[in-house]
Parts: sequence; C-alpha cells; structure tokens
Amino acid sequence: MEFTLHPNVYATGKSKGLLGLLETAWVRTHTQGEGSIYIVSGFGNFNGGVRFYDLFRNHVKKGGKVVSFFSGSTAQRLTSRQVAEELLDCGAEVNVVNRKRLLHAKCYGWESGKGNSLIVSSGNFTGPGMSQNVEASLLLQPDHTRQIGFKWQEVAKSLRNQRWDFHRLDLAKRTAPGWQLLYDEYAGVIRLDETEEVTMLLTLSHADTARIQASPGSAAGKGTQYFWLSKDGYDFFPPLTILNRRGMKSIYSCVVSMNYVDLGITDNDCRVTFEAENNLDFRLGTGKLRYTKKATQGDMAAITRVGEREYELRLFRQGSREFKALLPYTVHFIGHQGKRYGYISNVEFKEVLQHGYSVGIAVQP
Repeated sequence: MEFTLHPNVYATGKSKGLLGLLETAWVRTHTQGEGSIYIVSGFGNFNGGVRFYDLFRNHVKKGGKVVSFFSGSTAQRLTSRQVAEELLDCGAEVNVVNRKRLLHAKCYGWESGKGNSLIVSSGNFTGPGMSQNVEASLLLQPDHTRQIGFKWQEVAKSLRNQRWDFHRLDLAKRTAPGWQLLYDEYAGVIRLDETEEVTMLLTLSHADTARIQASPGSAAGKGTQYFWLSKDGYDFFPPLTILNRRGMKSIYSCVVSMNYVDLGITDNDCRVTFEAENNLDFRLGTGKLRYTKKATQGDMAAITRVGEREYELRLFRQGSREFKALLPYTVHFIGHQGKRYGYISNVEFKEVLQHGYSVGIAVQP
C-alpha cells in the first residue's frame, strides 16, 4: 500500500502524489489490453487525463476496456466536453450522472485476472486534482483488495443500478441530453478562480539559457528556445488539446499569450507542450528571448497567470532583492541539477515587485 499527500507534502512510498499513484497502477503494475481500467470522479477536465490518453487508447486497441463515471450539470462546471470527447476517442465508456455534485467519489484503478487495484483519493480527474491542489490518496494493491472483498465489476454494476439520471455518451449522438450536462473549456471569457491567480517561479538551468546567451548565427543558438518546467503543470495552463504525433510519441500542446515584460513585447503565439509518452515534462516556448542576453544560468523566471490564456514573464538576476525574496518559494526540485520551482500568489508577487520583499519573509539587502 502507498499513501500520499500532495503536492510533495508526504508519501510512504516512491509516488509523490495522485499522479504518481496512477502511474504505478495504470503504467507499472497493469498489463495493457488485460481487463478494465476504471475512473470515478465528480469533476473532470482535459488536462486531468492528458498523461494517460495514449495509454487508454493502446489499452483499448489491445482488447481492454476503460470505464468512467463523472458528474454533470447544466449549471455547474463539473465535467468538460473536452475530456469526454477525448476519452470517447480513446475508446472509453463515458457515463455522466445528472445531478449537482451527487457523484462526489474519486476512485481509480484496474481489474484483470490478477485481481483489482484501487486508488481512493480526494483528487478529481482534473489538472488541479492531479497537481497543485492539496489531495490525499491511498493505493491498495490486489492482495489488499482481496482481503476486503473489493471488486471493480461489482462497483460499476452497483453504480448503474442506482436510481440516478445516467447518460452514456456517444460521439455519434452529440445532440443527446447527456452532452448538455458538460461545460465547454473554451466557451466565453473565463475569469480565473482565486486559486488560479498564481505565479510560477523557476530557476533557470544551462539548457534554459544557452540560446539566450548565444550570439546570432552561432552554433549555441541553434534549436528551439524553451524553458523546461516541472512535471506538475497540469493546472497552470489551458487545455492541452492540440495533438501532434511524431513517430510513436504523442505531444499535447496549447497556445497562450505571453507578455515579455523585460522586452516590452507580447507573443500571442506562445506554445506550451507536454510530451505524454516521453519525459513527461512541460516546456514553455520562449523564442523571443533568444540572443537577448537577458538571463543566464541560475537566474529566475517568474511566469504570472493573469487570464485564462494570458501570462506575463519577468526575469530576475541572482543577487537581486526580488530573487532573494522569491527564492524561498521555490521549494520543489526538477531533476538532480539544482533546478527549482514553486508558486506564489499574484497578490504576494505584487508585494515583491513593489517593495522588494514578500509579506512574512525577511530578506537582507
């Protein structure tokens, strides 16, 4: 068994959070094509499943099943059309329960000839549920589920037997009532929730800054200019619904607007990418910084989310008051080379910009 409290708060095993437990259950301990994968979640959005869509697709192609249950509502943003469409495209069964917040359970796992694997979690099948929300999760392996008599097939049967308003979605019947219970992640101008008004802080590595420091036309400036982000950026970016397959690998991406504050320019075609079947890292295209000499290894980038698809990018040199004030927030590490990241609320970040220090943190000049 494994227990986690994420993001990176406490864990009894190798997994750091819900996403890690799902990788253990669906990637490392389950054979694709055998039995069924199960998802039960009150909320669902596209980025909640972006790590696993290709796994689901391959599992179904090899003869397995994916069965999911979500909540839906005509008035609440519970489950999105985008996650439903992608799951259906993978060959999954998608069931939606019509009643506000009725289905509040969050359970994941698989069933096969080996038995049943179960994850019980507070985390929804959403970007926030997978990454920065504080969620607790418990993984039970087949030996443990046998002891308590747990069987996924009986769970699914019992759910279907309830006198609830169930809708099984079909891509060929998009005018059916069940689709009206889903919200559109792209619809209208969406005001950020207070929990989404945050700034990602990132210390920069040689790979992030080599092309920034390069001279025009030099070999060092060749290639794509990226900032390499953490593996936990699922809730910091819009839906990564642009799919590009290069060979056998799938890359999901989205386009955002990036205001380069230090350059005084805005890039309305800034791309965020996630390699779902390779290194699982998020990358932020920062081509406007190439050759500018604006940052070097060890400096810090602050990426502020100011709208659903609008961001601001600022750079801080090592040794500056802002750098010293912000560094304590970079509590997580990326890789083993000392690269760090973390989050700060936009309100606190504004205090740093105005005064050179943050509330509650004393910084020497």
